[in-house]
Amino acid sequence: MFKVFGQIAENLSFVAVFLGIIFLMVLIAYLIERFARKKSGGTERILSTRKIVVIGMFSALSTILMLLEFPVPFAPPGIYKLDFSELPALIGGFAFGPVAGVLIELIKVLLKTLIKGTSTAFVGELANFIIGCSFVLPASTIYMLKKNKTTAFISCIAGTIVIAVAGSMFNAFYLLPTFAKMFHMEIDAIVEMGTAVNKYVTNVWQFALFIVAPVNLLKGFMVSLPTLLIYKPLSPILKGTKTAKKSGKKETKKKEL
Repeated sequence: MFKVFGQIAENLSFVAVFLGIIFLMVLIAYLIERFARKKSGGTERILSTRKIVVIGMFSALSTILMLLEFPVPFAPPGIYKLDFSELPALIGGFAFGPVAGVLIELIKVLLKTLIKGTSTAFVGELANFIIGCSFVLPASTIYMLKKNKTTAFISCIAGTIVIAVAGSMFNAFYLLPTFAKMFHMEIDAIVEMGTAVNKYVTNVWQFALFIVAPVNLLKGFMVSLPTLLIYKPLSPILKGTKTAKKSGKKETKKKEL
């Protein structure tokens, strides 16, 4: 009986940490965006009706992409898989700011959990949210400061570096020990899973360096490349400026006639 209550308490504490991290990420994104808009003199609302609609659509698309995951040859298949679910979040962050990117990441994780449930006691979902935000948040923040091709390229590089560093540290310090604890495993058992695919992995830090970091670097590259290719032609459609320009031209022609 005491063991059952202990497990419930452990899960509740993990959920509390999860909720705290979600609140912190949304708050950071909101403060960054508010400061940036105030500095630039912008009057547009952080969450307009159009933004909310696009966030909802992109969250659904991101959820589908999250379900289409595939294994990585250099990572333990039971722990790490790759997907393109950060792609809609990054495009949304570029178009509408960090708050949109973080909200897409959050809604994606919630929808995936409702549809498929969790096989990792929410540890995997927390990891996906943190890793996604560590990529989308810095990238969309940098791009928000100056929107051009060069800044987009720099922001993707910065996001990829942050996702590799932050993801590795978060895994080593918290996620891997928590995963082992919640599944009643020794941390050495997880390390051995890493050793099976990479002989240089002999401890949790080497696991983070030789497995987690490369996985996140690959993820950053996989998301950055299509974003840089499709964002510019997609941006006017998302913001509604393409329609506005066309209607403006029609009105001008009518006046001339």
